[in-house]
Amino acid sequence: MELHGIDVVYAENGRKGVETLMRHDDIDLVLMDVMTPEMDGYAATAAIRAMPRYAELPIIAVTAKAMHGDREKSISSGASDYVTKPVDADDLLHCIHRWLSN
Repeated sequence: MELHGIDVVYAENGRKGVETLMRHDDIDLVLMDVMTPEMDGYAATAAIRAMPRYAELPIIAVTAKAMHGDREKSISSGASDYVTKPVDADDLLHCIHRWLSN
């Protein structure tokens, strides 16, 4: 991401992701790994969406578990979009730019 001019703020799990987001007012988009320890990406996404100030923040769910219904589960937890691993870098960048240009 940084090679493409995107500043990255990293959190090692869903709980820390929510905490990190609350400490940074300049986050434009979240890439949310669905399978994280302590608090999975679905719960973290729902927690972010429960905060009114993040109602419109683009959240892209990223998962290696591309099973039937995972996209719907991601979207219903509050994700704006969904990509699967292994991530195609060009597709991910296109998705990010699409959401940032809205």
